[in-house]
Amino acid sequence: MKKVLYVATVVSHICQFHLPYLEMLQNQGVKVHVAARDNLAEKNGLQLKYTDSYFDIPFQRSPKDKRNIAAYKQLKQVLIENQYDLIVCNTPMGGILTRLAARKSRKNGTRVIYMAHGFHFYKGAPKKYWLVFYPIEKAFARLCDMVITINEEDYNCAKKHFKTDVRHIHGVGVNPERFHPVDDSETLTLRENLNLSPDDFAILCTGELNKNKNQVQLIEAAYILKDKMPNLKILLAGNGPNEETLRKMISQFGLDDAVKLLGYRTDLERLVPAVDLVVSVSHREGMPLNIIEAMLCKKPIIATANRGHKELVIDNKNGFIIPVGDAQILAERIDKLSKDENLRQSFSENAYQMSERYKVSNVKNQLSDIYLS
Repeated sequence: MKKVLYVATVVSHICQFHLPYLEMLQNQGVKVHVAARDNLAEKNGLQLKYTDSYFDIPFQRSPKDKRNIAAYKQLKQVLIENQYDLIVCNTPMGGILTRLAARKSRKNGTRVIYMAHGFHFYKGAPKKYWLVFYPIEKAFARLCDMVITINEEDYNCAKKHFKTDVRHIHGVGVNPERFHPVDDSETLTLRENLNLSPDDFAILCTGELNKNKNQVQLIEAAYILKDKMPNLKILLAGNGPNEETLRKMISQFGLDDAVKLLGYRTDLERLVPAVDLVVSVSHREGMPLNIIEAMLCKKPIIATANRGHKELVIDNKNGFIIPVGDAQILAERIDKLSKDENLRQSFSENAYQMSERYKVSNVKNQLSDIYLS
């Protein structure tokens, strides 16, 4: 294999999830090209690396956006000018437009792989998601040589219903050299850098500030615990369209001292080891990196019941699984863990033991077999 094209709607997706695999391919002597819309100005220092050529394609997330017509034409020209051996496409619009543009390339021998980071249809999803997204994904599976899934539920569904080769990998991998447990002295230093006192009970919630990530539930739980846990500190790492709404909510609830918006961070390895608990309250997840990062750092977890969380968190073993939207139960679980150091320790040890398969080295081996076979 001589040349690979990686495609996603936005380049931050490539930077956040795929750099180890671009490096792997380059180390194999493969030329690596990337096509995606440049959104790095919004991402506070995130950088694209291990790339021989980059094409800024104006993909838009909304299928109704007419700029996707221009994006399709530009991408098709890139495919004409470069004879790729392999195309790996990601994200809904990046995946759809790439598979359409690559139809002729496939006839000329190019392999096309779509990596699904979490289908929009899933057990318990609204009926309209199944009516809209399932037929699209099923139809477009025919336009590629393989669909890669990152969780078991998506794999089982695609394997049963899609007319293409379907594989499963254990997420997109987390680097244990970056995320790992630290000793008490380093923990204290990291907490001081975040203005956390030794007595604070600190929670980290990472992700784009949007409706799906559902930070509202955690803020509501903080309000419930406001008088009961005056030492509660919640760190929200991320930016996004709901930022102003969340700021107003925090202010209206009188939580300015308890809840801090940290903005988009590229130094999560300095945040995760500093906190006592990691919380994720998303409606939908494919295979959430923030949970795996917590596991590698020996942190207990509270997560809402969705397919990505439930594949990583076993209730009462390495954390708690709670209903989406139930702030009262979330508050009760936070309070319980804050008071029970032995339970936190048990969850932490179990989380670390369960993290092995999600390390980047294991995922590299899986993808190397797929890409280079």
